[in-house]
Amino acid sequence: MFDRNHQRLRRARQTRAKISELAVVRLTVHRSNSHIYAQVIDPSGAKVLASASTIEPEVRASVKYGGNVKAAAEVGRRIAERAKKLGIEAVAFDRAGYKFHGRVKALAEAARAAGLKF
Repeated sequence: MFDRNHQRLRRARQTRAKISELAVVRLTVHRSNSHIYAQVIDPSGAKVLASASTIEPEVRASVKYGGNVKAAAEVGRRIAERAKKLGIEAVAFDRAGYKFHGRVKALAEAARAAGLKF
């Protein structure tokens, strides 16, 4: 039988196939139990343009624990600022097979509030 992570990766593959057809910049999310990571990746998928995560010293100083909604919102705000600094206004959101709730939703909403469109 397939484990939970294998099923998540199968769902993620479907999303990434659709995003690659659109040929747009994507904002991808990865979460673990104790941290959350976000990357802005170019349309070809070959280069990371910007990244933010809860393992950065500045984020660790502002939030106690990296595995909660407050930390995810901080990462969403930071990734949006970095993308806008590069001139990226619109992205496709790649939730990497995770459900759109909790930390993933908090990151997405914070990025939208900071001015990123998706």
